Amino acid sequence: MKTIHGIQYLRAAAALAVVFFHAAEKTGHHFTIGAAGVDVFFVISGFIMWVISDRRPVKPLEFIRDRARRIVPVYWLATAVMVAGALAGLFPNLVLSLDHVLASLFFVPARSPSSGEVWPVLVQGWTLNFEMLFYLVFAGSLVLPRNWRLPAMSGLFLALVIAGRVATFDGALMLTYTRPIILEFVAGMIIAEFWLKGRVPPLAVGSALLACSLGGFALIGLLALPFDELITGPLAVLLVLGVLSLEANGCVRRVPLPALLGDASYSIYLWHTFAISVVAKVALEIDLGAPATMFMAVLSGTLIGVAAYMMLERPLMRRGNARRVAGGLAGRAAE
Repeated sequence: MKTIHGIQYLRAAAALAVVFFHAAEKTGHHFTIGAAGVDVFFVISGFIMWVISDRRPVKPLEFIRDRARRIVPVYWLATAVMVAGALAGLFPNLVLSLDHVLASLFFVPARSPSSGEVWPVLVQGWTLNFEMLFYLVFAGSLVLPRNWRLPAMSGLFLALVIAGRVATFDGALMLTYTRPIILEFVAGMIIAEFWLKGRVPPLAVGSALLACSLGGFALIGLLALPFDELITGPLAVLLVLGVLSLEANGCVRRVPLPALLGDASYSIYLWHTFAISVVAKVALEIDLGAPATMFMAVLSGTLIGVAAYMMLERPLMRRGNARRVAGGLAGRAAE
């Protein structure tokens, strides 16, 4: 599939927003709006999956296998580092239990024995529980005729959200999967369907949508306003629409550094908190100062993610792609 550079840059921006959010938490700054990077990720995920499946039709099991190869190995490794660190006493606030570790590894929402929150061992992995739900539903929809897939998935996710509004759930599973945030995947797929049909907002409209989105995020951040996915979700949708309008009108070119950060966004998201924690502890020991600590935390969190992408994620992806190509050639030879 031809790279959509604007989407790559949004992936980079979303990952960096989360890095800034966690760095600010550790250094006494205020940047809670950075958490909205997750909303952007979810809209992008819906968009990418819909476009990819349209241009390269796949069977359900093949889709799940491809997604697992992309997501699972690096996530399991990051989780293993957390578990090893906790056993070594490096994370004194992290309480481990076998049930919680297994739930974390297999993307099952469960309450953490450390805090009681519905978090996995690697806290930022909570978003992957939603991603895996989306992938499973998406894979199931592939058995349907194409024109039925989007309505079926939209109906299911909407029904879950409505159930969460009219009923009271105590279990971690239903508390998680009835949140309105799951509709961001649907929004991304709807945007993708319009993109595939060439129905993109004209440049003036797209620029206005982009300005509204960025203005909304900035207003929330500057005024420290409360927010949730009901606010940041629509802003993320406007952001993606605006960027795609610029892309369709030839206003987006490939720039190496943002492109690299977009490629590395998953690894940045998974690994940045390790570096931020180390920087925060060292800064406290040497009395570095809050601004310098914030800068070093963001820089180190980003760099460790890029390094993990180069040394772990990319080689694993290449190995998986090579196996997939070899399997495809072997299948054709057997026909």
